[in-house]
Amino acid sequence: MKISTTSPTTIQEQPKLDGWRAAGLISTLIVATVTFQLTASMVTPALPQMAAAFGEDPAGAAPLQSMFFLAAAIAVPVIGRWSDFIGRRAAMLIALTIVVAGTVLCILTPTLPLLIVGRILQGAGGAMFTLAYIVLNENLHARVFGVSLGVVAAISGGVGGLDGFIGGLMTETLGFRSIFVVVLAVAVIAAVCIVKVVPKGRPQGVRGSMDWWGAGSLSVFLIFLTYFVSEGSSAGRTAPIALALLAGTVVSFAVFWAIERRRSHPLIAIRYLRSRQFWPVIATSMLALAGMFAMLNFTVVVLSQDVQNGFGLSPSLSALLFLAPPALLGVCTAPLAGWIADRRGWLLTLRLGGGFSLASGIVAAAFSDNLLVVVLAVAALGISYTGFLFTSINGLSVVLSPKDAPAALPGLTGASLGTGAGLGVVLVQPLTAQAASLGYAPALWVSVGITAAAFLVSFFVAAPNREKA
Repeated sequence: MKISTTSPTTIQEQPKLDGWRAAGLISTLIVATVTFQLTASMVTPALPQMAAAFGEDPAGAAPLQSMFFLAAAIAVPVIGRWSDFIGRRAAMLIALTIVVAGTVLCILTPTLPLLIVGRILQGAGGAMFTLAYIVLNENLHARVFGVSLGVVAAISGGVGGLDGFIGGLMTETLGFRSIFVVVLAVAVIAAVCIVKVVPKGRPQGVRGSMDWWGAGSLSVFLIFLTYFVSEGSSAGRTAPIALALLAGTVVSFAVFWAIERRRSHPLIAIRYLRSRQFWPVIATSMLALAGMFAMLNFTVVVLSQDVQNGFGLSPSLSALLFLAPPALLGVCTAPLAGWIADRRGWLLTLRLGGGFSLASGIVAAAFSDNLLVVVLAVAALGISYTGFLFTSINGLSVVLSPKDAPAALPGLTGASLGTGAGLGVVLVQPLTAQAASLGYAPALWVSVGITAAAFLVSFFVAAPNREKA
């Protein structure tokens, strides 16, 4: 089924921006997305100290991340779609206000449960990337949309690989609350810039009002799905808790589907979910994140620090060799990926990223006992996965979304990215736990298989206007 994917009429028919005005908009969106990225990456090295500050062991800090990312997964489709009705600027300011409230709570909290609440509120910033991509599409000329999207998307891989290092350094010298002071300052700067630069008003071509019943049912589904992927897997797929979570996932999705079929202006129209403009993009993003995130951010990290069965590196040297290079290369190549997409098409860029990511993953899995080869393969993933694949998925989610619901597909894609990352770790964790007898190659090959599935599904993605499939 073919749906209309013409770019939505820009807010109040404002002319496209260029020159310094376009640069100002891009800079503003970078600051806005950095706000969320800092809440995700700077906090990571501080988690053990946060738990210790409240008399808990390191495992007690797990909800600080899991609840944060769950809140972000819900915020992306809900706030993103709400922006279709209240305008992008208003939605961005609402998200930032929630982030600020959560950040202040994190600074002042006397207890760990309140710190978790603060982290949940900070998760609202997860919508910032999706909103930024849509703002770029609506306000910039098509010839520079891809490059500008690549510049903003590069932030999602980390702020040049330095944010985690700085977060750890601040934690050691000033305490974990200092991180939230930095986040608060950046959020306030972002809010001021958004008020001054981002156009206000709601997009034309969007009818009706926000479907809060659909938003609520989708949120319940995402909660069940997230806990089934994480908690259910750790207990065993046939354990009562796993079966209960699976049942809740199925039932909540059925409720969401039933509600959306009956709404005159649904959160996501069912006819869109069935189209090649939607489901292949969502499936590709989920599978790609499941394969590549698990490899880069879990298996390789464990392999590099395992003294008995891996390379036996220190945490700092592991980060320097395996985390910093792909982050830096991703920042450098994401704009190039957008430039190629502007001139040769988003589908070509997607498949280039998927194909080369698959090749790099195969090399890493085939030579998992060779430090130099794995380092080079991981660095190559910074170009193919962080730079090309991730940028093209986000670009396609914007250009393929229908004009009467321009935030629907970007919102679902953003949610699927978070779900895919969690799913990948769950699938490889049992194999990494058996590294003493199996080594790390089996876990890496699982990631390769998932990435291969993502690459195959990418060939079902519908071609945007003026592109060949």
